[in-house]
Amino acid sequence: MTADTIWFNARIRTMDPNRPLASAMAVSGGKILALGGDTDVLNLAGPGTETIDMGGKSILPGLVESHTHALWGACQELYEVNVNYGASYGELMAAVRSQLAQTAPGTMLTGGPWRHDMRAEMGDNPRATLDAVSADVPIALADVTKHLLWCNSPALALAGLHDDVEDIEGGVIERDPATGAPNGILAETAAAPVRKLFTHSPAQLADATRLFVERFNQLGFTAFKEPMAIEADLQAYQAADQRGDLSLHMAAHIVRQSPLVPEMIPYEEMERWRQTYASPNVRTDYAKLFLDGVATGFTASFTEPYQPDTGYDVANHDADAILLLTPEEIAREITELDRRGFTVKMHAVGDNAIRRGLDGIEAARRANGPSGLQHEIAHAPFVRLEDLHRFSALDAVAEVSPKLWFPNPATAGQLALLGANRVGRCHALRDYLQAGMRVTYASDWPAASPDPNPWTGLAGMISRRNPTGAYSGSLAPEQAITLDQALPLFTINGAQSLRMEDETGSLVAGKWADFIVLDEALETLAPAEIGAIDVRQTVWKGQTVFAR
Repeated sequence: MTADTIWFNARIRTMDPNRPLASAMAVSGGKILALGGDTDVLNLAGPGTETIDMGGKSILPGLVESHTHALWGACQELYEVNVNYGASYGELMAAVRSQLAQTAPGTMLTGGPWRHDMRAEMGDNPRATLDAVSADVPIALADVTKHLLWCNSPALALAGLHDDVEDIEGGVIERDPATGAPNGILAETAAAPVRKLFTHSPAQLADATRLFVERFNQLGFTAFKEPMAIEADLQAYQAADQRGDLSLHMAAHIVRQSPLVPEMIPYEEMERWRQTYASPNVRTDYAKLFLDGVATGFTASFTEPYQPDTGYDVANHDADAILLLTPEEIAREITELDRRGFTVKMHAVGDNAIRRGLDGIEAARRANGPSGLQHEIAHAPFVRLEDLHRFSALDAVAEVSPKLWFPNPATAGQLALLGANRVGRCHALRDYLQAGMRVTYASDWPAASPDPNPWTGLAGMISRRNPTGAYSGSLAPEQAITLDQALPLFTINGAQSLRMEDETGSLVAGKWADFIVLDEALETLAPAEIGAIDVRQTVWKGQTVFAR
Protein backbone atom coordinates (compact mmCIF):
# COMPACT_ATOMS: atom_id res chain seq x y z
CA MET A 1 0.00 0.00 0.00
CA THR A 2 1.26 3.45 -0.89
CA ALA A 3 0.78 6.51 1.29
CA ASP A 4 -1.35 9.56 0.54
CA THR A 5 1.03 11.75 2.53
CA ILE A 6 4.42 11.23 4.17
CA TRP A 7 5.74 13.56 6.82
CA PHE A 8 9.50 13.20 7.26
CA ASN A 9 12.55 14.86 8.82
CA ALA A 10 10.47 15.44 11.94
CA ARG A 11 10.85 14.88 15.67
CA ILE A 12 7.85 12.66 16.35
CA ARG A 13 6.86 11.84 19.93
CA THR A 14 4.35 9.02 19.47
CA MET A 15 3.17 8.33 23.07
CA ASP A 16 3.51 4.65 22.08
CA PRO A 17 5.81 2.82 24.53
CA ASN A 18 6.73 0.31 21.81
CA ARG A 19 8.06 3.09 19.55
CA PRO A 20 8.36 6.33 21.51
CA LEU A 21 10.18 8.27 18.79
CA ALA A 22 10.21 8.40 15.01
CA SER A 23 11.26 10.78 12.26
CA ALA A 24 8.70 9.96 9.58
CA MET A 25 5.02 9.05 9.36
CA ALA A 26 2.96 7.81 6.42
CA VAL A 27 -0.79 8.46 6.23
CA SER A 28 -3.36 6.77 4.00
CA GLY A 29 -7.13 7.23 4.04
CA GLY A 30 -6.93 9.44 7.12
CA LYS A 31 -5.13 6.77 9.17
CA ILE A 32 -1.51 6.18 10.03
CA LEU A 33 0.07 3.67 7.66
CA ALA A 34 3.54 3.49 9.18
CA LEU A 35 6.07 5.26 11.44
CA GLY A 36 9.82 4.92 11.55
CA GLY A 37 12.97 6.35 10.03
CA ASP A 38 12.90 8.59 6.97
CA THR A 39 14.32 6.03 4.52
CA ASP A 40 11.97 3.19 5.44
CA VAL A 41 8.83 5.31 5.47
CA LEU A 42 9.66 7.18 2.25
CA ASN A 43 9.76 3.79 0.54
CA LEU A 44 5.95 3.81 0.90
CA ALA A 45 5.68 6.78 -1.48
CA GLY A 46 3.94 6.26 -4.82
CA PRO A 47 3.44 8.50 -7.84
CA GLY A 48 0.62 10.43 -6.14
CA THR A 49 2.13 10.64 -2.64
CA GLU A 50 2.67 14.08 -1.14
CA THR A 51 5.95 14.19 0.77
CA ILE A 52 6.40 16.95 3.35
CA ASP A 53 9.82 17.84 4.73
CA MET A 54 9.19 19.01 8.29
CA GLY A 55 12.60 20.64 8.67
CA GLY A 56 13.06 19.21 12.16
CA LYS A 57 9.73 20.43 13.53
CA SER A 58 8.07 18.48 16.33
CA ILE A 59 4.99 16.27 15.93
CA LEU A 60 2.79 15.13 18.83
CA PRO A 61 -0.55 13.32 19.03
CA GLY A 62 -3.54 15.64 18.98
CA LEU A 63 -4.60 16.77 22.45
CA VAL A 64 -7.71 15.61 24.30
CA GLU A 65 -9.70 17.99 26.52
CA SER A 66 -11.60 15.85 29.04
CA HIS A 67 -13.99 18.45 30.51
CA THR A 68 -15.02 21.61 28.71
CA HIS A 69 -18.44 23.20 28.27
CA ALA A 70 -17.65 24.07 24.68
CA LEU A 71 -21.01 25.45 23.56
CA TRP A 72 -21.47 27.33 26.82
CA GLY A 73 -18.05 28.93 26.50
CA ALA A 74 -18.56 29.97 22.90
CA CYS A 75 -22.02 31.40 23.66
CA GLN A 76 -20.51 33.32 26.56
CA GLU A 77 -17.96 34.93 24.25
CA LEU A 78 -20.50 35.73 21.56
CA TYR A 79 -23.58 36.82 23.49
CA GLU A 80 -22.76 37.65 27.14
CA VAL A 81 -20.80 39.97 29.39
CA ASN A 82 -17.40 38.33 29.50
CA VAL A 83 -14.62 39.91 31.55
CA ASN A 84 -11.45 38.10 32.48
CA TYR A 85 -11.08 36.25 35.79
CA GLY A 86 -8.72 38.84 37.18
CA ALA A 87 -10.98 41.80 36.34
CA SER A 88 -11.79 44.24 39.11
CA TYR A 89 -15.27 44.87 40.42
CA GLY A 90 -15.28 48.21 38.64
CA GLU A 91 -14.32 46.60 35.33
CA LEU A 92 -17.11 44.04 35.70
CA MET A 93 -19.70 46.75 36.39
CA ALA A 94 -18.44 48.83 33.45
CA ALA A 95 -18.85 45.80 31.16
CA VAL A 96 -22.40 45.22 32.45
CA ARG A 97 -23.37 48.86 31.80
CA SER A 98 -21.84 48.67 28.32
CA GLN A 99 -23.81 45.51 27.52
CA LEU A 100 -27.00 47.08 28.88
CA ALA A 101 -26.80 49.70 26.16
CA GLN A 102 -26.92 46.91 23.56
CA THR A 103 -29.56 44.72 25.23
CA ALA A 104 -32.88 44.51 23.42
CA PRO A 105 -36.06 45.09 25.44
CA GLY A 106 -37.38 41.87 26.98
CA THR A 107 -33.91 40.25 26.88
CA MET A 108 -32.02 38.99 29.93
CA LEU A 109 -28.44 40.18 30.42
CA THR A 110 -26.14 37.36 31.51
CA GLY A 111 -22.41 36.85 31.94
CA GLY A 112 -19.69 37.53 34.49
CA PRO A 113 -17.66 36.40 36.25
CA TRP A 114 -17.49 37.75 39.78
CA ARG A 115 -15.31 36.36 42.55
CA HIS A 116 -15.73 35.63 46.24
CA ASP A 117 -13.35 38.48 47.11
CA MET A 118 -15.79 40.99 45.54
CA ARG A 119 -18.54 40.33 48.07
CA ALA A 120 -17.71 43.40 50.14
CA GLU A 121 -18.04 45.64 47.06
CA MET A 122 -21.34 43.95 46.14
CA GLY A 123 -22.78 45.33 49.38
CA ASP A 124 -24.87 43.92 52.20
CA ASN A 125 -27.74 43.51 49.74
CA PRO A 126 -26.22 42.47 46.37
CA ARG A 127 -29.68 42.46 44.79
CA ALA A 128 -30.17 46.15 45.54
CA THR A 129 -26.67 46.91 44.24
CA LEU A 130 -27.55 45.30 40.90
CA ASP A 131 -30.99 46.97 40.88
CA ALA A 132 -29.14 50.27 40.93
CA VAL A 133 -27.50 49.27 37.65
CA SER A 134 -30.89 48.39 36.14
CA ALA A 135 -34.27 48.03 37.75
CA ASP A 136 -35.88 47.08 34.42
CA VAL A 137 -33.61 44.65 32.55
CA PRO A 138 -33.21 41.20 34.16
CA ILE A 139 -29.51 40.68 35.06
CA ALA A 140 -27.93 37.40 36.18
CA LEU A 141 -24.16 37.25 36.64
CA ALA A 142 -22.32 34.00 37.34
CA ASP A 143 -19.34 33.67 39.65
CA VAL A 144 -16.06 32.13 38.49
CA THR A 145 -17.30 28.62 39.35
CA LYS A 146 -20.64 29.06 37.54
CA HIS A 147 -22.34 27.52 40.58
CA LEU A 148 -23.53 30.87 41.98
CA LEU A 149 -25.63 33.61 40.37
CA TRP A 150 -25.95 37.26 41.34
CA CYS A 151 -29.37 38.48 40.25
CA ASN A 152 -31.31 41.72 40.30
CA SER A 153 -35.00 41.98 41.17
CA PRO A 154 -36.31 41.67 37.57
CA ALA A 155 -34.33 38.43 37.09
CA LEU A 156 -35.67 36.97 40.34
CA ALA A 157 -39.23 37.98 39.45
CA LEU A 158 -38.96 36.53 35.93
CA ALA A 159 -37.84 33.21 37.47
CA GLY A 160 -40.71 33.23 39.98
CA LEU A 161 -38.39 33.73 42.97
CA HIS A 162 -40.46 36.26 44.91
CA ASP A 163 -39.71 37.72 48.32
CA ASP A 164 -41.63 34.96 50.11
CA VAL A 165 -40.04 32.09 48.18
CA GLU A 166 -39.21 29.06 50.28
CA ASP A 167 -35.78 27.41 50.36
CA ILE A 168 -35.04 25.09 47.43
CA GLU A 169 -33.68 21.64 48.29
CA GLY A 170 -30.06 21.20 47.27
CA GLY A 171 -29.53 24.94 46.89
CA VAL A 172 -28.94 28.12 48.85
CA ILE A 173 -30.98 31.31 48.63
CA GLU A 174 -29.07 33.99 50.48
CA ARG A 175 -31.45 36.33 52.29
CA ASP A 176 -31.56 39.85 53.65
CA PRO A 177 -31.33 39.40 57.44
CA ALA A 178 -33.77 42.27 58.01
CA THR A 179 -36.56 41.15 55.67
CA GLY A 180 -35.86 37.49 54.88
CA ALA A 181 -36.23 38.25 51.17
CA PRO A 182 -33.67 36.89 48.67
CA ASN A 183 -30.62 39.13 48.52
CA GLY A 184 -29.84 38.18 44.92
CA ILE A 185 -27.22 35.45 45.52
CA LEU A 186 -28.35 31.97 44.47
CA ALA A 187 -26.27 28.79 44.71
CA GLU A 188 -26.63 25.34 43.11
CA THR A 189 -30.28 24.22 42.55
CA ALA A 190 -31.60 27.56 43.79
CA ALA A 191 -30.11 29.12 40.66
CA ALA A 192 -31.84 26.63 38.32
CA PRO A 193 -35.09 28.66 37.86
CA VAL A 194 -32.99 31.57 36.57
CA ARG A 195 -30.63 29.42 34.50
CA LYS A 196 -33.45 27.79 32.56
CA LEU A 197 -34.16 31.25 31.15
CA PHE A 198 -30.72 31.27 29.45
CA THR A 199 -31.56 30.16 25.90
CA HIS A 200 -30.01 30.47 22.45
CA SER A 201 -31.48 29.87 19.00
CA PRO A 202 -30.29 27.02 16.73
CA ALA A 203 -28.60 29.63 14.52
CA GLN A 204 -26.75 31.08 17.52
CA LEU A 205 -25.67 27.59 18.60
CA ALA A 206 -24.40 26.86 15.08
CA ASP A 207 -22.28 30.02 15.17
CA ALA A 208 -21.05 29.10 18.64
CA THR A 209 -20.09 25.63 17.45
CA ARG A 210 -18.04 27.01 14.59
CA LEU A 211 -16.29 29.36 17.01
CA PHE A 212 -15.22 26.73 19.54
CA VAL A 213 -14.20 24.17 16.89
CA GLU A 214 -11.93 26.75 15.25
CA ARG A 215 -10.53 27.71 18.66
CA PHE A 216 -9.95 24.12 19.79
CA ASN A 217 -8.23 23.11 16.55
CA GLN A 218 -6.03 26.18 16.80
CA LEU A 219 -4.98 25.12 20.32
CA GLY A 220 -4.11 21.59 19.17
CA PHE A 221 -7.21 19.68 20.28
CA THR A 222 -8.48 16.81 18.17
CA ALA A 223 -10.95 15.46 20.76
CA PHE A 224 -12.93 16.68 23.76
CA LYS A 225 -15.62 15.73 26.27
CA GLU A 226 -18.73 17.81 26.94
CA PRO A 227 -19.40 17.20 30.65
CA MET A 228 -23.00 18.36 31.01
CA ALA A 229 -25.26 17.92 27.98
CA ILE A 230 -29.00 18.41 27.80
CA GLU A 231 -31.08 17.83 24.67
CA ALA A 232 -30.42 21.24 23.11
CA ASP A 233 -26.65 20.66 23.41
CA LEU A 234 -26.89 17.19 21.90
CA GLN A 235 -28.94 18.55 19.00
CA ALA A 236 -26.35 21.25 18.34
CA TYR A 237 -23.39 18.85 18.44
CA GLN A 238 -25.09 16.35 16.15
CA ALA A 239 -26.13 19.09 13.72
CA ALA A 240 -22.54 20.35 13.62
CA ASP A 241 -21.28 16.85 12.84
CA GLN A 242 -23.87 16.42 10.10
CA ARG A 243 -22.86 19.77 8.57
CA GLY A 244 -19.20 18.76 8.59
CA ASP A 245 -18.34 21.52 11.10
CA LEU A 246 -17.11 19.21 13.88
CA SER A 247 -13.43 18.46 13.19
CA LEU A 248 -13.09 16.85 16.62
CA HIS A 249 -13.89 13.51 18.19
CA MET A 250 -16.19 14.10 21.13
CA ALA A 251 -18.23 12.50 23.87
CA ALA A 252 -21.21 14.11 25.58
CA HIS A 253 -22.05 13.28 29.19
CA ILE A 254 -25.85 13.40 29.35
CA VAL A 255 -27.13 15.05 32.51
CA ARG A 256 -28.93 12.75 34.91
CA GLN A 257 -28.86 15.14 37.86
CA SER A 258 -27.41 18.62 38.23
CA PRO A 259 -27.94 21.68 40.41
CA LEU A 260 -28.15 23.62 37.15
CA VAL A 261 -31.06 21.54 35.82
CA PRO A 262 -34.35 21.75 37.79
CA GLU A 263 -35.29 18.04 37.70
CA MET A 264 -33.62 14.67 37.29
CA ILE A 265 -33.64 13.51 33.69
CA PRO A 266 -35.49 10.15 33.59
CA TYR A 267 -33.40 7.15 32.58
CA GLU A 268 -35.75 6.53 29.65
CA GLU A 269 -35.19 10.06 28.37
CA MET A 270 -31.43 9.61 28.67
CA GLU A 271 -31.71 6.37 26.68
CA ARG A 272 -33.72 8.18 23.98
CA TRP A 273 -31.18 10.97 23.75
CA ARG A 274 -28.33 8.47 23.60
CA GLN A 275 -29.95 6.69 20.65
CA THR A 276 -31.21 9.79 18.84
CA TYR A 277 -28.17 12.05 18.93
CA ALA A 278 -25.24 9.71 18.46
CA SER A 279 -23.38 10.39 15.23
CA PRO A 280 -20.02 9.38 13.71
CA ASN A 281 -18.01 11.87 15.76
CA VAL A 282 -20.38 12.31 18.73
CA ARG A 283 -20.44 9.60 21.39
CA THR A 284 -23.37 9.61 23.78
CA ASP A 285 -22.83 6.64 26.13
CA TYR A 286 -21.95 8.97 28.98
CA ALA A 287 -23.77 10.42 31.99
CA LYS A 288 -23.25 13.20 34.54
CA LEU A 289 -23.98 13.45 38.26
CA PHE A 290 -23.23 16.21 40.74
CA LEU A 291 -22.24 15.03 44.20
CA ASP A 292 -21.52 18.45 45.72
CA GLY A 293 -20.97 22.09 44.79
CA VAL A 294 -18.08 24.49 45.24
CA ALA A 295 -16.15 25.84 48.18
CA THR A 296 -17.12 29.47 47.54
CA GLY A 297 -20.75 28.64 48.21
CA PHE A 298 -19.95 26.39 51.21
CA THR A 299 -21.50 23.64 49.09
CA ALA A 300 -18.41 21.48 48.54
CA SER A 301 -18.55 18.49 50.91
CA PHE A 302 -15.39 18.27 53.02
CA THR A 303 -14.80 15.87 55.89
CA GLU A 304 -13.53 18.81 57.94
CA PRO A 305 -15.45 22.10 58.26
CA TYR A 306 -14.65 25.36 56.54
CA GLN A 307 -12.49 27.89 58.37
CA PRO A 308 -14.22 29.20 61.50
CA ASP A 309 -13.70 32.90 60.68
CA THR A 310 -15.77 32.61 57.47
CA GLY A 311 -19.13 32.60 59.24
CA TYR A 312 -19.54 28.87 58.64
CA ASP A 313 -21.38 26.93 61.38
CA VAL A 314 -18.39 24.80 62.39
CA ALA A 315 -20.11 23.25 65.41
CA ASN A 316 -22.86 21.71 63.29
CA HIS A 317 -20.69 20.55 60.37
CA ASP A 318 -22.14 17.47 58.66
CA ALA A 319 -20.22 16.49 55.52
CA ASP A 320 -22.90 14.15 54.16
CA ALA A 321 -25.63 16.75 54.68
CA ILE A 322 -23.81 19.02 52.22
CA LEU A 323 -23.94 16.38 49.46
CA LEU A 324 -26.46 16.93 46.67
CA LEU A 325 -27.29 13.21 46.78
CA THR A 326 -27.19 10.97 49.83
CA PRO A 327 -24.48 8.28 49.89
CA GLU A 328 -27.21 5.70 49.28
CA GLU A 329 -28.56 7.64 46.29
CA ILE A 330 -25.05 7.99 44.86
CA ALA A 331 -24.55 4.23 45.05
CA ARG A 332 -27.93 3.53 43.43
CA GLU A 333 -27.39 6.03 40.63
CA ILE A 334 -23.93 4.81 39.67
CA THR A 335 -25.02 1.18 39.86
CA GLU A 336 -27.99 1.76 37.57
CA LEU A 337 -26.11 3.93 35.09
CA ASP A 338 -23.29 1.39 34.99
CA ARG A 339 -25.85 -1.36 34.34
CA ARG A 340 -27.27 0.67 31.44
CA GLY A 341 -23.81 1.14 29.88
CA PHE A 342 -23.24 4.81 30.72
CA THR A 343 -19.78 5.96 31.77
CA VAL A 344 -20.46 8.30 34.69
CA LYS A 345 -18.65 11.56 35.33
CA MET A 346 -19.24 12.79 38.88
CA HIS A 347 -18.66 16.39 39.91
CA ALA A 348 -16.87 16.10 43.26
CA VAL A 349 -14.81 18.89 44.84
CA GLY A 350 -14.67 18.18 48.56
CA ASP A 351 -12.77 15.16 49.87
CA ASN A 352 -15.96 13.67 51.30
CA ALA A 353 -17.76 13.97 47.96
CA ILE A 354 -14.82 12.25 46.25
CA ARG A 355 -14.88 9.46 48.84
CA ARG A 356 -18.63 8.96 48.40
CA GLY A 357 -18.19 8.84 44.63
CA LEU A 358 -15.61 6.09 45.02
CA ASP A 359 -17.98 4.29 47.40
CA GLY A 360 -20.63 4.48 44.67
CA ILE A 361 -18.29 2.98 42.06
CA GLU A 362 -17.42 0.23 44.52
CA ALA A 363 -21.13 -0.51 45.00
CA ALA A 364 -21.59 -0.72 41.22
CA ARG A 365 -18.68 -3.13 40.90
CA ARG A 366 -20.19 -5.37 43.60
CA ALA A 367 -23.64 -5.32 42.01
CA ASN A 368 -22.75 -5.48 38.32
CA GLY A 369 -19.30 -7.01 38.22
CA PRO A 370 -16.53 -5.51 36.06
CA SER A 371 -18.40 -3.58 33.36
CA GLY A 372 -15.26 -2.22 31.72
CA LEU A 373 -16.61 1.32 32.16
CA GLN A 374 -14.06 3.67 33.70
CA HIS A 375 -16.20 6.02 35.75
CA GLU A 376 -14.73 9.44 36.45
CA ILE A 377 -14.40 11.73 39.43
CA ALA A 378 -14.51 15.18 37.82
CA HIS A 379 -12.26 17.89 39.25
CA ALA A 380 -10.85 15.66 42.03
CA PRO A 381 -8.90 18.47 43.70
CA PHE A 382 -8.90 17.23 47.30
CA VAL A 383 -8.39 13.46 47.48
CA ARG A 384 -7.62 12.13 50.95
CA LEU A 385 -4.38 10.19 51.16
CA GLU A 386 -6.19 7.03 52.21
CA ASP A 387 -8.40 7.20 49.10
CA LEU A 388 -5.65 7.56 46.50
CA HIS A 389 -5.20 3.80 45.99
CA ARG A 390 -8.93 3.26 45.47
CA PHE A 391 -8.88 4.82 42.02
CA SER A 392 -6.75 2.08 40.48
CA ALA A 393 -8.43 -0.62 42.57
CA LEU A 394 -11.84 0.42 41.19
CA ASP A 395 -10.63 1.19 37.63
CA ALA A 396 -11.76 4.80 38.16
CA VAL A 397 -10.40 7.97 36.58
CA ALA A 398 -9.40 11.22 38.24
CA GLU A 399 -10.23 14.00 35.77
CA VAL A 400 -8.27 16.97 37.14
CA SER A 401 -9.76 20.37 36.48
CA PRO A 402 -9.89 23.33 36.35
CA LYS A 403 -6.41 24.19 35.18
CA LEU A 404 -5.85 26.61 38.08
CA TRP A 405 -3.29 24.59 39.99
CA PHE A 406 -1.01 27.52 40.56
CA PRO A 407 -1.60 30.94 42.19
CA ASN A 408 -4.57 32.47 40.37
CA PRO A 409 -7.57 34.76 40.96
CA ALA A 410 -9.31 32.08 43.06
CA THR A 411 -6.38 31.28 45.36
CA ALA A 412 -7.01 34.03 47.92
CA GLY A 413 -10.63 32.96 48.32
CA GLN A 414 -9.63 29.29 48.66
CA LEU A 415 -7.10 30.14 51.36
CA ALA A 416 -9.69 32.12 53.30
CA LEU A 417 -12.30 29.36 53.13
CA LEU A 418 -10.15 26.24 53.42
CA GLY A 419 -6.84 27.23 55.00
CA ALA A 420 -3.31 26.80 53.73
CA ASN A 421 -3.00 23.09 54.55
CA ARG A 422 -5.96 22.05 52.42
CA VAL A 423 -5.13 24.40 49.58
CA GLY A 424 -1.61 22.96 49.58
CA ARG A 425 -3.14 19.56 48.85
CA CYS A 426 -5.12 20.85 45.85
CA HIS A 427 -4.50 18.61 42.84
CA ALA A 428 -1.56 16.79 44.40
CA LEU A 429 -0.61 15.36 41.02
CA ARG A 430 2.68 13.82 42.07
CA ASP A 431 0.92 11.84 44.79
CA TYR A 432 -1.89 10.91 42.38
CA LEU A 433 0.53 9.40 39.87
CA GLN A 434 2.66 7.69 42.50
CA ALA A 435 -0.49 5.97 43.76
CA GLY A 436 -1.11 4.59 40.26
CA MET A 437 -4.16 6.73 39.58
CA ARG A 438 -5.32 7.11 35.97
CA VAL A 439 -5.50 10.88 35.48
CA THR A 440 -6.82 13.02 32.63
CA TYR A 441 -6.41 16.74 31.94
CA ALA A 442 -9.25 19.21 31.61
CA SER A 443 -9.72 22.97 31.75
CA ASP A 444 -13.43 23.12 32.74
CA TRP A 445 -13.68 26.20 30.52
CA PRO A 446 -15.64 28.42 30.95
CA ALA A 447 -17.02 27.20 34.28
CA ALA A 448 -13.81 27.66 36.23
CA SER A 449 -11.06 28.50 33.76
CA PRO A 450 -10.59 31.77 31.89
CA ASP A 451 -9.82 30.02 28.59
CA PRO A 452 -9.43 26.52 27.11
CA ASN A 453 -5.68 26.89 26.41
CA PRO A 454 -4.06 23.52 27.33
CA TRP A 455 -0.51 24.83 27.19
CA THR A 456 -0.88 27.00 30.29
CA GLY A 457 -2.42 23.95 31.95
CA LEU A 458 0.60 21.85 31.04
CA ALA A 459 3.01 24.56 32.17
CA GLY A 460 1.21 24.83 35.51
CA MET A 461 1.44 21.08 36.08
CA ILE A 462 5.18 20.93 35.64
CA SER A 463 6.00 24.18 37.45
CA ARG A 464 3.16 24.70 39.97
CA ARG A 465 3.49 28.38 39.08
CA ASN A 466 1.26 30.76 37.18
CA PRO A 467 2.60 30.50 33.62
CA THR A 468 1.33 33.97 32.69
CA GLY A 469 3.29 35.63 35.49
CA ALA A 470 0.14 37.39 36.69
CA TYR A 471 0.40 35.84 40.18
CA SER A 472 3.69 35.28 41.95
CA GLY A 473 4.79 32.38 44.07
CA SER A 474 4.12 28.66 43.78
CA LEU A 475 1.32 26.39 44.90
CA ALA A 476 2.65 23.15 46.46
CA PRO A 477 5.83 22.97 44.34
CA GLU A 478 6.54 19.46 45.67
CA GLN A 479 3.53 18.27 43.67
CA ALA A 480 5.02 19.28 40.31
CA ILE A 481 5.28 16.47 37.77
CA THR A 482 7.60 16.03 34.80
CA LEU A 483 6.78 16.65 31.16
CA ASP A 484 6.92 12.92 30.46
CA GLN A 485 4.48 12.29 33.30
CA ALA A 486 2.13 15.06 32.20
CA LEU A 487 1.80 14.40 28.45
CA PRO A 488 -0.25 11.18 28.80
CA LEU A 489 -2.91 13.18 30.67
CA PHE A 490 -3.40 15.27 27.52
CA THR A 491 -3.23 12.42 25.00
CA ILE A 492 -3.60 8.68 25.53
CA ASN A 493 -5.31 8.94 28.94
CA GLY A 494 -7.86 11.31 27.47
CA ALA A 495 -8.42 8.92 24.57
CA GLN A 496 -9.05 6.11 27.06
CA SER A 497 -11.71 8.23 28.77
CA LEU A 498 -13.36 8.56 25.34
CA ARG A 499 -13.08 4.77 24.88
CA MET A 500 -11.03 5.61 21.77
CA GLU A 501 -7.56 4.49 22.81
CA ASP A 502 -7.53 2.10 19.81
CA GLU A 503 -8.30 5.00 17.45
CA THR A 504 -6.49 8.09 18.73
CA GLY A 505 -4.38 9.46 21.60
CA SER A 506 -1.07 8.09 20.31
CA LEU A 507 0.63 7.84 16.92
CA VAL A 508 0.43 4.15 15.99
CA ALA A 509 -0.17 2.44 12.67
CA GLY A 510 -3.90 1.86 12.18
CA LYS A 511 -5.04 4.82 14.31
CA TRP A 512 -6.46 8.06 12.99
CA ALA A 513 -3.84 10.54 11.86
CA ASP A 514 -4.66 13.02 14.63
CA PHE A 515 -1.60 15.11 15.39
CA ILE A 516 -0.16 18.59 15.88
CA VAL A 517 2.98 20.30 14.68
CA LEU A 518 5.12 22.53 16.90
CA ASP A 519 8.13 24.58 15.90
CA GLU A 520 10.22 23.18 18.76
CA ALA A 521 10.29 20.02 20.83
CA LEU A 522 8.58 20.45 24.19
CA GLU A 523 11.52 19.00 26.11
CA THR A 524 13.68 21.93 24.96
CA LEU A 525 11.33 24.55 26.41
CA ALA A 526 11.02 26.07 29.88
CA PRO A 527 7.54 25.98 31.48
CA ALA A 528 6.87 29.64 30.67
CA GLU A 529 7.73 28.94 27.02
CA ILE A 530 5.40 25.92 26.99
CA GLY A 531 2.63 28.14 28.34
CA ALA A 532 3.14 30.51 25.40
CA ILE A 533 3.15 27.85 22.64
CA ASP A 534 1.46 28.59 19.33
CA VAL A 535 0.54 25.39 17.51
CA ARG A 536 1.85 25.46 13.96
CA GLN A 537 -0.61 22.95 12.46
CA THR A 538 -3.39 20.59 13.55
CA VAL A 539 -4.28 17.49 11.56
CA TRP A 540 -7.47 15.51 12.24
CA LYS A 541 -8.20 12.27 10.43
CA GLY A 542 -5.36 13.06 8.07
CA GLN A 543 -6.72 16.48 7.05
CA THR A 544 -5.26 19.80 8.08
CA VAL A 545 -7.92 21.61 10.11
CA PHE A 546 -5.67 24.45 11.25
CA ALA A 547 -2.44 25.93 9.91
CA ARG A 548 -0.62 29.05 10.93
